[in-house]
Parts: sequence; C-alpha cells; structure tokens
Amino acid sequence: MTDCLFCKIASGGIPSKQAYSDERVYAFHDIAPKAPTHILVVPRQHIAKLSEAQREDEGLIGELVGRAAAIARELGLDHYRLVLNNGEEAGQSVFHLHFHLMGGRTFKWPPG
Repeated sequence: MTDCLFCKIASGGIPSKQAYSDERVYAFHDIAPKAPTHILVVPRQHIAKLSEAQREDEGLIGELVGRAAAIARELGLDHYRLVLNNGEEAGQSVFHLHFHLMGGRTFKWPPG
C-alpha cells in the first residue's frame, strides 16, 4: 500500500531505528515511546487491522508474536507487555497491523 506509513518504514522508504528485519517481519523503535523499551513489530505485508486478517494470515501473526518474544529475550526483558490495538476506539492510530512491545517499567492494569 503506497500511502501506508508502516509499509513505507518496512520497505526503507522512511528511516527508522531497526530492531529486527527479515523477509516477512520488520521491527523498529517507536519514535514516541511509552516505556523505556518500545518497539513496533509489523508484518511487511499490509494488513490494516487484526479484524481484517484472513485465515491464511494466521501463520504470519504467529510469527509476529514469536518475533516479539525473541526480541524481548535478546534485550533481556523478563517482564514486558505486548499490545495490539484493533480499530480507532481501541487506540489504533496507524492502520497497519502492529504489536507494541513495551518493557523496562512497571505497567498498571487495566490499561487506559
């Protein structure tokens, strides 16, 4: 998708501080972090939000979760939060499916 911010970041069209990259997954540091560690984990394939994912996307979504856990381990995070917002009312502001991997501080429950 040519006008999607995260598609542009994942393809290198917009610079980012990379945390991980392979042919299907791209992870980068959030430019407005909400925790000492705040990394966005995105598929290179454009999927606007989780509710629009198809059955054939299930493996990719699993890869995103697994990659987030691997990044957390690599960073030495024993405690972290993995968040996926689906839709504007849930807090999604960029409509490209993404997980927020956040750690390095204590989080409250329930979130906002």
